[in-house]
Amino acid sequence: MIEAIFFDVGGTILDESREFETWADWLDVPRHTFSAVFGAVIARGLDYRETFRVFRPDFDLDAERAQRAAAGRPESFGEEDLYPDARRCLTAVKDQGLFVGLAGNQPTYAGTILRALDLPVDVIGTSEDWGATKPAPAFFERVVREGGGDASSILYVGDRPDNDVRPAIAAGMMTCLIRRGPWGHILDMPAVAAQSLFRVDSLDELPSLVAKHNAASG
Repeated sequence: MIEAIFFDVGGTILDESREFETWADWLDVPRHTFSAVFGAVIARGLDYRETFRVFRPDFDLDAERAQRAAAGRPESFGEEDLYPDARRCLTAVKDQGLFVGLAGNQPTYAGTILRALDLPVDVIGTSEDWGATKPAPAFFERVVREGGGDASSILYVGDRPDNDVRPAIAAGMMTCLIRRGPWGHILDMPAVAAQSLFRVDSLDELPSLVAKHNAASG
């Protein structure tokens, strides 16, 4: 049975489109150009930070974040950047009595913002706070510990077959792949996706799938 569900953040509960646009503006690059290069980088299976280096070869993300903050243009997001189905889904699975967590590759400030949104979750973890970044096994080991210690009872939900599904399965968890956002639409890994317990296009589909799975497993 599924006793705990952990959700990735960017591309899963959080629509990062606006934030990508602010980076294009910061780099003084047309937004459609930045988006096109971003997609090409994903399609090639490269780290998304390579997008920035196309426009500025010496780009350092941490340094640029600090410069943006100093200039009064920090990275940020809010309730309006959550996917419309995110809060509904979190509430619905929480109402099923499940342990619910958020765990993604995010800086510390993102965790602070997520906590301020008062989402119906039991734990929020970021890669910077945990000192481990997906797809590293240490990240998913931390998810298992936070979720009660039994990997086989945890469902990990994410948009990336490479960073979410494959390492979560390797850690012994069940997975759900959601097809949305840049990675969900561009990064095609059928053999990995086929290993997911669920594949959805919207988080609105997930609560009933979990309920049916648990009813059949009980």
